Amino acid sequence: MTIRHFLKLADFSADELNHMLDRALWIKSQQKAGTPYEPFRGKVLAMIFEKASTRTRVSFEAGFYQLGGNVIHLTSQGSQLGRSESIEDTARVISRMVDLVMIRTFGQDRIEAFSRYSKVPVINGLTDEYHPVQIMTDIMTFMEHRGSIKGKRVAWVGDANNMSYSWLEAAKILGFHLSLAIPEGYELDTSLIPEGTDYYTVTRDPIEACKDADLVTTDVWTSMGFEEENAKRMADFADYQVNARVMAAAKPDALFMHCLPAHRGEEVTAEVIDGPQSVVWDEAENRLHAQKGIMEFCLLGKV
Repeated sequence: MTIRHFLKLADFSADELNHMLDRALWIKSQQKAGTPYEPFRGKVLAMIFEKASTRTRVSFEAGFYQLGGNVIHLTSQGSQLGRSESIEDTARVISRMVDLVMIRTFGQDRIEAFSRYSKVPVINGLTDEYHPVQIMTDIMTFMEHRGSIKGKRVAWVGDANNMSYSWLEAAKILGFHLSLAIPEGYELDTSLIPEGTDYYTVTRDPIEACKDADLVTTDVWTSMGFEEENAKRMADFADYQVNARVMAAAKPDALFMHCLPAHRGEEVTAEVIDGPQSVVWDEAENRLHAQKGIMEFCLLGKV
């Protein structure tokens, strides 16, 4: 079978992404019913972390174990990557010993370099540019609560970060509209946006972005790697909090999501994240299940 890496959403068709999402929902249903599904018996997943992680590590590790496989956890500090072994040589070695690799790293160029020299599929657990497994999770969660996301309106409030670029890719492929509220000085990098302009809009006004939205989502104001900018970001993003007034602009039954960790009182109020429209805990759990669908596709193809 041809190796299919999961590096960004733009590498897949709508049919392929929907297949992974449908499989994720089915696999979740089997677990909830107590029905064993263990297609990964005898398989090994290597996880490489060059950035800190809670949800990514737990969800990939637990998910692969639940599907019958075994997991190896590596960090740059605890491996030869921390002693200047090249990413290419690391890929040459590790991919001869395992069946699947998940990497959480810095630039997208690093995971792409690894994948070029890997003999097995590679999954992007987060890079500076993209966070595709999180967006697949969010779409899966939306499907559980509201059905297909096709034709819907999604509002993004906050930074032009890896989440926003993966949302843009998903909107183009899956056929929904993305409205982004981004502060001045934090504009989108046009080189990371898929061709076309009909599937997204950009505004400075969170109220405008959230008008008639079916889903409102956000992220922390200061992402990993930007800690030195924290004080400036607190000021620049002060008007980009998702609060009751912002949610009121969306549809009455709009959902609220946050990839977590969240800072109540900054990018979102406690009233919203802990309120009835919030599905963040379903979303957090679904990292486990969405990634199972992705791993199954990478290892077994279209089941």
